[in-house]
Parts: sequence; C-alpha cells; structure tokens
Amino acid sequence: MNTNFYVSTEKTKLDKNVIIDFLQNKSYWAKTRSRETIETSIENSFCFGIYTLKNKQVGFARVITDFGVFSWLLDVFILEEYQNKGLGNFLLQEIMAHPDLQAIKRWGLGTKDAHGLYERFGFTALSDPGIMMEKINK
Repeated sequence: MNTNFYVSTEKTKLDKNVIIDFLQNKSYWAKTRSRETIETSIENSFCFGIYTLKNKQVGFARVITDFGVFSWLLDVFILEEYQNKGLGNFLLQEIMAHPDLQAIKRWGLGTKDAHGLYERFGFTALSDPGIMMEKINK
C-alpha cells in the first residue's frame, strides 16, 4: 500500500476535467470521445479515482459490471508526472480487492501496451492474439 496516495469510489471526488483532458488528449484509445460521452460513461460506471493526500486526482479507472458475473475494465490511467511510482499496481490492487467485485467470475479489458501490468493480476491474452485479454476466476 502506498501511504502517500489513496483510492476512492466516490464519484463526487472525481475531477472530470482531469479525466476528460487525459482521455481526449493523452490516451490512444479515447481521443475521439466527446466530453458528453465521457461524462455519460462515468455516470454509468463503477469508478475509481486515485488521489494524493491533498485530494489531487492523479489517476482513474472505471468498471462496467453487473456485480455478479462479469466486469469490463476501462480507461485506466495514471497522469504522466505520477507514473513509475507503482500507482498503476496500487490502483489495480484496490479495484481487484474491492468487496463489491469479489463475485465476478470473468473480467475483460483491452490494451495495446500494458499487458505486463494486467498479467500481474491474472489477466491472460485470448486465444486470438491482439489487444483483448480476459481473466476467468474459478
């Protein structure tokens, strides 16, 4: 656990401007999403923000889930100036350990460049190589 940062699922804490800026200007996967689309996706997802102790948001992830069978992990990022400090691992640990997500049997996600991070949490490539990965809990 990193004592200089914390993770919260409180949507009222999310800095939508930080999230929108990152997704539209710094991500490879969401550059064409409108502000409205990003706001709608946040409203309809289980969201995780990662913050400094002074409540500055430095990362984000969201989960689309039915809370019983399936979850899809999306829009995971750590702001560039906070990368390489283990915060991606910390964020994923908090997501995967969240009590409301423990019944999930199958997780999915898409990534072009972070396979190593997700493999640490049990995700594996699908039989059809590409950007898709899945995790099946038994």
